[in-house]
Amino acid sequence: MKREDDEQLWDLLGKAPQPEVSPFFARNVLRRIREQPSWLVRARSWLSLRKLVPISGFAVAIVGTFLFLHRSALDRKPVNGVDVIAQIDVQDYEVVADLDDLLASDENILWDDNSSL
Repeated sequence: MKREDDEQLWDLLGKAPQPEVSPFFARNVLRRIREQPSWLVRARSWLSLRKLVPISGFAVAIVGTFLFLHRSALDRKPVNGVDVIAQIDVQDYEVVADLDDLLASDENILWDDNSSL
């Protein structure tokens, strides 16, 4: 922006007091930096009993709730009292028998292949 664009603004800015920097500005800034606590002091403040007790209590409550819900899910019985995995239809007996034969033959083939090496 040129002075010719807005002379009133430039006149007003010329009358404003100029900020003056203290001769000890750098010293004061460094002193403020040194006054800040180190990371060790900040870590100790987080580990104070005043903060640690409620946080650990909350963590214990969460873990206890999880274990309670997990345990109750394991203790549930099937609806009929019979294991659901053990229920096989009559039509499936032949398929299961065929699968058992197939697995047995695969195991024999596996041993035969290893013996030829």
